[in-house]
Amino acid sequence: MSTNSFNKLLTDIETCEICKGKFPHNPRPVVSVSEHSKILVIGQAPGTKVHASGIPWDDASGRNLRKWLGVTDEQFYDTNLFGIVPMGFCYPGKGKSGDLPPRPECAPEWHEKILTKLKNVKLTLLIGLYAQAYYLGDARKKTLTETVANFEAYFPDYLPLVHPSPRNGIWMRKNPWFEEKIVPRLQETIKSVL
Repeated sequence: MSTNSFNKLLTDIETCEICKGKFPHNPRPVVSVSEHSKILVIGQAPGTKVHASGIPWDDASGRNLRKWLGVTDEQFYDTNLFGIVPMGFCYPGKGKSGDLPPRPECAPEWHEKILTKLKNVKLTLLIGLYAQAYYLGDARKKTLTETVANFEAYFPDYLPLVHPSPRNGIWMRKNPWFEEKIVPRLQETIKSVL
């Protein structure tokens, strides 16, 4: 695929309105990827800060994620290194306890069109339950915790992670093995890919 046609695909995504009217704000798809991306980050959906800025992972969750990865902001936002393709490209709105789930239209509409064009991806990070359910299907374990703990079963193609939201502090305290064992392995893998 030529760079022009890849750019056209990104423009189509950035101007997508497939979910218009499904929430009280206008769609603002957020995606950051190039044909040369080496690491693919598939998360949930933008939050309010990302919806406002248009910059993926431009919030406390993103700061935690970059810390886990052991990379600088400059590295993370270099699309030749990291491609960022959420399950839902637009902020889904507020629910009773946090943000609503990613809109179900995005991934089936756009992911395959993007992924078939990415020839340099060496690692795909599946962040959170929605990305893991979509990409691992029946291969995932009964719980997110079990899936993350058994990451070797999906490695090197996928590396499932818990969401880096500060709201997951309780999970982090209950599962110290994540920062003790998974984060160093993650950083080592990222370093080798980059």
